[in-house]
Amino acid sequence: MTHGIDTKNLFPSHVAFIMDGNRRWAKKNNLPIIDGHKKGAEIIKKIVRKSIKLNIKYLTFYGFSAENWNRSKHEVLQLQSLLKLYLDSETDNFMKNKINFSFIGDIGKFDSLIREKLYNLQKATSSFKKLFFTLALGYGSRGEILGTINKILKKKIRNNITERDISENLMTSHLPEPDLVIRTSGEKRLSNFLLWQIAYSELYFTKTQWPDFDVNRYMIALKNFINRKRRYGGD
Repeated sequence: MTHGIDTKNLFPSHVAFIMDGNRRWAKKNNLPIIDGHKKGAEIIKKIVRKSIKLNIKYLTFYGFSAENWNRSKHEVLQLQSLLKLYLDSETDNFMKNKINFSFIGDIGKFDSLIREKLYNLQKATSSFKKLFFTLALGYGSRGEILGTINKILKKKIRNNITERDISENLMTSHLPEPDLVIRTSGEKRLSNFLLWQIAYSELYFTKTQWPDFDVNRYMIALKNFINRKRRYGGD
């Protein structure tokens, strides 16, 4: 109960995360940068477990942006190794808990073994419906929108493109639009993430760095969402 409100059916259906602060957390704790990313991966697992208990059906994580390729070659290689490790370690969990795994973004620059693992996990879990887990990799929203428009232009006979045309041809066409977007580490910007999809999403910013964003902080964000009145442009 929150302020006399029954929260049972008021949790968001789809929560999207901009996981910021892994590197700063590592530097603050005098640790190698990769240790911040490893701790961040553990947080994802905890968020997934809690979301299943709360019957939150859709989670989208901004794992690697198109701009992240500009980081040092060493860090990019470490991030790819961590992603490979995460996919290997979590496959059993996805299968056991009937979690539907998918990814969005341009994965063309990723290691071929990682691409194979992504496609295999997506195929193996495609019939599951307990929770829909989406990982954004090599993702940039402007590129997604531009690619979507070009795709529509190639197959449409008439000239006018509608909002529905765009929504149905985005990488996220299989997902509902996010109800809530959570960004950690104090930055208050969207960083080219789901710009079309979050037109009416609630935004939640916290100074907590992602490796410290535990289940209790997740619940604070969810309760903040519950206490908001969503107007969708109305009164």
